[in-house]
Amino acid sequence: MKKVITTLALTPIVLFVLVLAILSILYSPTYVYRLVTQNVADVYDYQFYENRTIAASANAFQFTQRENDEYVEDLFQDRISRSGFKTFDKWAEKSQTTAMIFIRRDTILYEKYFNGFSRDSYFHSQSMAKSFISFLIGIAIDEGLISGVNDPMTKYIPELKERDHRFENITIKNLLEMRSGLQYNTSYLPGTYIHAPWHDEAVGYYHPNVRKLLLKKVKIATEPGGDFQYCNYNTSYLGLILERATNRTVSEYLEQKLWSKIMEYDALFSIDSKKSGFEYMPSRLIARAIDYARFGRLFLNEGNWNGTQIISPDWVLESTTENESIPRNRYPEWFGEGCKRVFYSYQWWGHSNCDSTFQFAASGNLGQNIYVIPDKEIVIVHCGNSLDHYGDNDLWEIAAKL
Repeated sequence: MKKVITTLALTPIVLFVLVLAILSILYSPTYVYRLVTQNVADVYDYQFYENRTIAASANAFQFTQRENDEYVEDLFQDRISRSGFKTFDKWAEKSQTTAMIFIRRDTILYEKYFNGFSRDSYFHSQSMAKSFISFLIGIAIDEGLISGVNDPMTKYIPELKERDHRFENITIKNLLEMRSGLQYNTSYLPGTYIHAPWHDEAVGYYHPNVRKLLLKKVKIATEPGGDFQYCNYNTSYLGLILERATNRTVSEYLEQKLWSKIMEYDALFSIDSKKSGFEYMPSRLIARAIDYARFGRLFLNEGNWNGTQIISPDWVLESTTENESIPRNRYPEWFGEGCKRVFYSYQWWGHSNCDSTFQFAASGNLGQNIYVIPDKEIVIVHCGNSLDHYGDNDLWEIAAKL
């Protein structure tokens, strides 16, 4: 009987070790180590990785400052009340907000930092990074390094068609719109909201050689141009296309075409490993909140920066406005069907309103937003480390009050 009890007690341990061994074979021991030690992604992840530095401008544009704290904090009163708090400061603390910036017509009405963060702190972009990768695709098209969004991805990554000829049917536009048809495992551990170890968000996030993963492992599930499927591999492939088209790292290209032109502070871009040296394109750009606001200002002004056209206005408009030719049933139900609806363009999220106005946003997990309200000439930046008392729709509601 004692032997049976001992065997039963050891069975879970043996199974756990076996699973780790299998994962090590499939994805590498480094992947398993990162998965176990880092667990759920948060805004401090970049500290565990090698980071490339992206140099800023020597003479960055400065916003005018005319603080109106009471006005901006009152805009969040509905959100504060729903969360059960009495003050903005308590809500900011409990929502784990780290930065809030509100800019109207180049004037900062509000800029505050919370929970130990300051203007000089690094803020993890999470999936806001996708909008920066999209920007670089637009720049490469402007420069003629990429012919256009209808190019097949295999024009730049030809070895993919040797593995599966269907990659030839996937265009850059399909990748930008998250309609590529790539296979993307989204399974969770039974009875939980915890990603399974083979969930592709985890695999792509912790893998020490994402370039190899893209070239050798990622598969196709459906024909491109069909249903929307949020998939980080789309952005990673865009990054690989940029590498091939520009003969530079994405960090170098981002520094040359954006950061050194308009930004005030240096930034970081985490790489998958020192050996591989591939930036984690979908979410590991690290910058200051005020520079995220500058990116929002650039797109608010249709790519023009104080008289210099950084990127073509056509690209900005195509990236941030709704493509109404795509049937709404290609999107999840929560996008909405009526005049008030969510849309997704070239790695940018958007909100359409019944009065024909719209907002667009670079958005990332845990409360990262660069939210642009074109008709009001407003840019709002929110950074945080939780979604318990904050969500993307909060800024949509605030936009309706302005």
